[in-house]
Amino acid sequence: MLQTEITAVILAGGRAQRMQGLDKGLIRLADKPLVQHVIDRIKPQVGELLISANRNLEEYKNFGYPVLSDPQQDYPGPLAGIATALQQCRTDYLLVVPCDTPFLPATLASTLLAQLKQDASDVCIVHDGQRLQPLVALLSRSLALVLEESIRAGHLKVERWMLEQQHTIVHFPEPGCFININNQNELLNAEQLINKNPAAPER
Repeated sequence: MLQTEITAVILAGGRAQRMQGLDKGLIRLADKPLVQHVIDRIKPQVGELLISANRNLEEYKNFGYPVLSDPQQDYPGPLAGIATALQQCRTDYLLVVPCDTPFLPATLASTLLAQLKQDASDVCIVHDGQRLQPLVALLSRSLALVLEESIRAGHLKVERWMLEQQHTIVHFPEPGCFININNQNELLNAEQLINKNPAAPER
């Protein structure tokens, strides 16, 4: 089965400065933490699942999956979390998703894997029809050493690094699947969306 080729990492290690510093993955949406929404969407699509977090580690461990933390201090950014996950990854591919995207499509992993293999790429990045989503991507595990060296050299921009690799871009026609929660208004809008249709948006 294709999903056995993929490990997913949910990135929950940021400072969430636009959410008053709250731990975004643990903020509740429709009576469950944001990270649980992402787990529910992603777990059926992959063989293994990891959580990248830098605080409230015990709470994240309670979700039942390995929790990884950045070896660097002072929140170096999501690329550091991706690097740690690549080092721990036991499958050929790593699916990267953020903890604040509760409506990810049910075909995300399979679509990215098919395109990555077709194009013989090392990175497959989502484009939601409006903009590139570099934190929703599939990476070959073979990039672990390359990424480690880039971080040591101080290169921490996710989109720039991914576009420097042998990459391909997949366009999804439903931008609502990639809604992310960056502030209280967006949280309220997501709550209203769930209340109108508990299963939406899903493809």
